[in-house]
Amino acid sequence: MQKKFKVLILIVVIIFAFFLVRDFLIKSVIGTAASNITGAPTRVGGLSLSIIKQSIKITNLRMYNPKGFPRDILVDIPKINVAWDLGAFFKGKLHLTAVDLEIKEVSMTKNKEGKLNVDSLKIAEEKPGEKEKKPAKQLPMQMDLVSLGMGKVVSRDYSVQGPPVVKVYDINLKKTYKNITSAQQLAILIISEPLKAAGIQGLKVYGVSMLTGVAALPVMAAFTFTGKDYAQQTFNVSADKAYEAGLQTLKAAGKVKREDKVSGSISAAVSGAGVNFKINKLSGNSTEVTISARKFGLPKPAIAAGVMYRLNEELD
Repeated sequence: MQKKFKVLILIVVIIFAFFLVRDFLIKSVIGTAASNITGAPTRVGGLSLSIIKQSIKITNLRMYNPKGFPRDILVDIPKINVAWDLGAFFKGKLHLTAVDLEIKEVSMTKNKEGKLNVDSLKIAEEKPGEKEKKPAKQLPMQMDLVSLGMGKVVSRDYSVQGPPVVKVYDINLKKTYKNITSAQQLAILIISEPLKAAGIQGLKVYGVSMLTGVAALPVMAAFTFTGKDYAQQTFNVSADKAYEAGLQTLKAAGKVKREDKVSGSISAAVSGAGVNFKINKLSGNSTEVTISARKFGLPKPAIAAGVMYRLNEELD
């Protein structure tokens, strides 16, 4: 009786260990596969797989710049929800009925040599016909619907003299695609679609998306552009701390022309634009920061949002 009890305990432990190791192994496989496809180091924060619900939840997937670029984040995806077909898997096919990605940020970085990170990825440098030469056999894949929620594009230019030029394009766009048949196509979507929405032109990765047929697949787009010519955010810090952080941020990003702590305002020149920084103390220990930017009389919201992005890093 005691021996049977020990065997039962051992079986329970083995099953429990299997479920722990299973998610860890799948998480590692996804990170490794994404790194091999794009050439960019990829880390997966968390993963939860349910066989009964036939679902996968992935959290905090982060892709970093390829070799030759500062180790900034290339793609930040806090949440991925996947619905999959268990029956198709047993038949040797990876069938994902729905893939929903919330992309927080895509970063376009130009290094000191003037090269772009997004055009230095393996998926952007692959030539048509190269896949057929590879002997490795891939599991057939079908993604019925892929939804991309896109937050913002962060542009960093390290090729200029002095501090890098940082611009941020708030997209707030959601698109849905159908009939994606490879992980390469999905990677191209994730990289290229936010950059297109930000109005950035002439990238090599766009040509690859045309060759793979991805560009012809969107079935729905929901735009939520606000049209603001400034950036505004509330921070849970004192007015003094917000002001000092703003002052340091503007000094690092450009040249401060005027500062007035009493009124909580700062004027500076950043990337050739005139930038105005203003704080507004709210109730409790919170402060509202408004940053506007103009160049030759025209609003430059991307520069204003870039300063706000740096301010977030300063206050982090």
